[in-house]
Amino acid sequence: MITSSSNQKVKQVVQWQTRARERREAGIFLAEGFKLYQEAPEEDIREVYATPDALERAAGLPEIRDKLKRTGCEVVAGTVFEKMSDTRTPQGILCVIRRPEYSLEQLLSQKAPLFVVLENLQDPGNLGTIIRTGEGAGVSGILMNTGTVDIYNPKTIRATMGSVFRVPFVCTEDLGETVEQLRRGGVRVLAAHLAGHEPYDGFCYRGGTAFLIGNEGAGLSPELAARADDYLKIPMEGRVESLNAAVTASILLYEAHRQRRQ
Repeated sequence: MITSSSNQKVKQVVQWQTRARERREAGIFLAEGFKLYQEAPEEDIREVYATPDALERAAGLPEIRDKLKRTGCEVVAGTVFEKMSDTRTPQGILCVIRRPEYSLEQLLSQKAPLFVVLENLQDPGNLGTIIRTGEGAGVSGILMNTGTVDIYNPKTIRATMGSVFRVPFVCTEDLGETVEQLRRGGVRVLAAHLAGHEPYDGFCYRGGTAFLIGNEGAGLSPELAARADDYLKIPMEGRVESLNAAVTASILLYEAHRQRRQ
């Protein structure tokens, strides 16, 4: 059992928790808690750390218990695990997972793909919620620029509730060129924008569709918004001028989902 926070493996996990560059260079990300461990693809799990209390709890959870037998784990003292964890009340289990790789060409090969394109989102909870909602609404992929918060930020991972393992995504430096690739691939690009006149439910989303969603405070940059095929608006009552980025994405994705079900 690891009982010292000066253990090299412990130090490495602590660095991965706080340094996106080191996670990126190692080609991994971290996931904490029983649910995320249970949903993590077994073939992608590199390392598992668990406290004695977590292992005792896992003994009563057959799926977790059996998976731990297959993946193995390093037992870590509870006080040491607290230093490794990114949460205030850790469940005592953490895994190191290999990063998946996706390409835009792969995502565009789907029939009538549905995308969310994110520019400069800064809140990890917003990003995680969009990924989770995207899975529920049948999104084909999430596309984002390098100015968007790290998808492997521990808070983002928790907010996805496991959807990060199943929703493809592509991060790019040139989001404008990515939008042009979508258009060349037959995808209609629509921007949620204050300049929009047509309500969001007045558009048809049964064909290839991409929704542009901008920064929480500043919205879309004029350069990216100009590349949209059309603007749409979400009608609002009262004195509300705009909605949270994750709420906006959810409304648009589920309208697309509704239309495609019919």
